This record gives sequence, structure tokens and C-alpha cells, in this order.
Amino acid sequence: MFQPHSGAFASTTSGADFSGNPKPNPHNESVRHLLYGSRQAVREVIKNLHQRGYADPNEWSRPMPTDRPGEVMCILTKTVWIE
Repeated sequence: MFQPHSGAFASTTSGADFSGNPKPNPHNESVRHLLYGSRQAVREVIKNLHQRGYADPNEWSRPMPTDRPGEVMCILTKTVWIE
């Protein structure tokens, strides 16, 4: 015969999910995107990412020459929400 449990229920998952894993700690984090290529190729990728709504072209650094002839590098730092 079924008998209801008497007494208080105590949770043992405080600070953890039901599998016992720690609960995620939501926060902001920075990530960097680096583009290497010819000035024209880098410009096209930046334009494409802007058209997709990911980043405004003004958020990228100015093209910086690398040690390879004809190659530049641009950097974008984005803040993302980590859940």
C-alpha cells in the first residue's frame, strides 16, 4: 500500500542542475575575431558580416600590415552573453 512521505523535503541540488552539474554562471565575455588576407578580401568579409547584422564595419580595427607582402589584419572584439 502507498504511504505518503511525511516530513519536509530538502533539496540537495542547490547550486546544481538535476544531474548534479553546477548551474551555469551567466556573464558577459569578450571574444576576438581576427581577419587575415588581402585588403580587398578582408573588406569583403567585413561587409558580408555587416550585411548579416553581426558587426558594424566601424567596430573593426583599421587594417594593419602583417609580415607577409600584401596581407593585412583586422581585429573585432565582441561582447557575448554566456548562459
